[in-house]
Amino acid sequence: IYTSEIHRSTMAVFIAKVIVMAVWSFLLFANANKCSYAFVPFTGTISHKALPFSPRSLLKMVSIGEACGLSYEEPLFRPPAEWRSLILQVTIGCSWNRCTFCEMYQEKKFSARPIDDIVDEIDAVVMAGGAPYVRDVFLADGDAMTLPTGHLVQILDAITIKFPNLRRVSSYCLPRNIQGKSVEALTSLRQRGLSLVYVGCESGDDTVLAAVNKGETYASSLNALEKLRNSGMKRSVMILLGLGGSDYTIPHALNSAKLCSAAQPEFLSVLTTSFPRGRSRVEDGFRKISESPFVELNPREGLDELKRFLEAIEIPNNRTIFRSDHASNYLVLKGRLGKDKPKLLSQLCDILDAPEEDDEINLRPEWARGL
Repeated sequence: IYTSEIHRSTMAVFIAKVIVMAVWSFLLFANANKCSYAFVPFTGTISHKALPFSPRSLLKMVSIGEACGLSYEEPLFRPPAEWRSLILQVTIGCSWNRCTFCEMYQEKKFSARPIDDIVDEIDAVVMAGGAPYVRDVFLADGDAMTLPTGHLVQILDAITIKFPNLRRVSSYCLPRNIQGKSVEALTSLRQRGLSLVYVGCESGDDTVLAAVNKGETYASSLNALEKLRNSGMKRSVMILLGLGGSDYTIPHALNSAKLCSAAQPEFLSVLTTSFPRGRSRVEDGFRKISESPFVELNPREGLDELKRFLEAIEIPNNRTIFRSDHASNYLVLKGRLGKDKPKLLSQLCDILDAPEEDDEINLRPEWARGL
């Protein structure tokens, strides 16, 4: 059995290499011979109409925006589901940028980009021949929803006019971004194509939120999620596993489940808190509320927290799609709450009940994790 498993694994790797080499050879051949076929990786299709960028250059691109000549102020982040989207950087950085756990925009000073610059970038995509391939647009950076409604309306109108095959526009969103926007204003944005927002709630526990300087509470998060629901926008809520450390793992899990049960978002994802630059900022925040130091959860403790979270969540109508497929997580789970809740918990229990030495096989290795 062991030998056959090795054989199958080796064959799979061999077949994958053959496929990669075949695609590589086709692209280089097409480029060298100025073939009228152009492989478009962001759509997964082959177009009979030659694009103004070469297949060789496409191998180096990570997005349709870069393929069409757009440049971005790095670092640039997007949700996993937006991997095919045209990214328009309508803001730089994050309007709050004080969360002690977040290092995404520490080097950036927040600013809103001029509308004329954004329209010029949209026109550049059109001029490069990319418009027919734009299905989804993601508005970066950290919380484009902080922009005034009128500002967003102008951006959305330009997007919908220029991209005839548009399906949706999406954006990151902080609960605080919604405070000053009425349901009517949000509805207007949704009618113009902004149909999905990724809401960084992180936790439903007020103590944890205060410790990490999130600037939100359970009540403010729920209020924002309800306004978004009433506007018809789809909500993808993000919860951070391990954010409360070992001392607050239980209230963090239970109150986060309570928040999600009350809001019943269309999408729900968990990420795992990580500290590539150290824990000092988080430790300082927890020191203000507790005499005990912040202790980071190990992988198994993080899965225990996830198990407690899923056990406590109550979404009976199967409306919420759950994912733990972010690169920061040790275990990928996918399902719909609530019909798949027993299956998800069973998968978790299988991992937790297995010997700890099996984690090397069952869990994502450290080198494969990251933001």
